[in-house]
Amino acid sequence: MEEGGDSVDSSYRTALSQAVVEAVADAEDVSPEELCPPEYEPLHAVIDPQALDALFEPKADGNPRSSGAVSFTFCGYDVTVDDDGTVTLE
Repeated sequence: MEEGGDSVDSSYRTALSQAVVEAVADAEDVSPEELCPPEYEPLHAVIDPQALDALFEPKADGNPRSSGAVSFTFCGYDVTVDDDGTVTLE
């Protein structure tokens, strides 16, 4: 765990969108399949899952992209996804 939040290391190359769903499901103590409307908002309602998955992929020439992170709110959690694939919920 990181300062006040849950952290899931998805560096084993799970799609970032799937890692976010899994992290929230774990925090909610439900399976990822149960994380669906009407009880939970869909991920695509707050961020484009395909764009999230592609955000930190290598460039077309194979070089890595710049480091960084993206943050958004999903299912009541402040979600941060780092360039190394780490998903943190607060």
